Amino acid sequence: MTNYKAVIIGGSAGSFQVVTKILSGLDENFKLPVFLCLHRLKHVRSGFVEALSLKSKIKIVEPLDKDIIKNGVAYLAPANYHMYINYARQISLSTEPSVNHSRPSIDLSFYSAADSYRNKILGIILSGANKDGAKGIKRLVDLGGTAIVQDPNEAQITTMPKSALELINTNYIYNTEQIIKFLNNL
Repeated sequence: MTNYKAVIIGGSAGSFQVVTKILSGLDENFKLPVFLCLHRLKHVRSGFVEALSLKSKIKIVEPLDKDIIKNGVAYLAPANYHMYINYARQISLSTEPSVNHSRPSIDLSFYSAADSYRNKILGIILSGANKDGAKGIKRLVDLGGTAIVQDPNEAQITTMPKSALELINTNYIYNTEQIIKFLNNL
């Protein structure tokens, strides 16, 4: 199995409960950084990290611009900011225009993570109501990364996982429990 260096998860409508289950199901000693790019209300600045932290076994933070990436920490893209993962293993935040009607854009986060980590990145696309993330997961796969797509049969809203599956070929179409098991076996 590939020696992964990071995990990136993208989701929108219907993904909050899945992300919560994944974070609560991770082993306490999970060592990789996890980047969370989730569509959320742009004017609600607090409560999201706290809600995720209630169940998570790893630390969750909303990064500041130029924060250095640390292992075993989940980085949640702040509301109304694009989150980029840089080659220097630091996070950059941007208020550039929305992409796919979204800021944060899952595609932009996935592009930067794929460019930085190449074949050492694991990307996961979850439930969502638009196509944001499909092009990003394709770039990740094209650069040698591994993709997991939430099983559309389980996803609350299937547009995002189905859009990803239209662009990539992956053997990893998993439900939430399978995603958790895969991550804990890394």
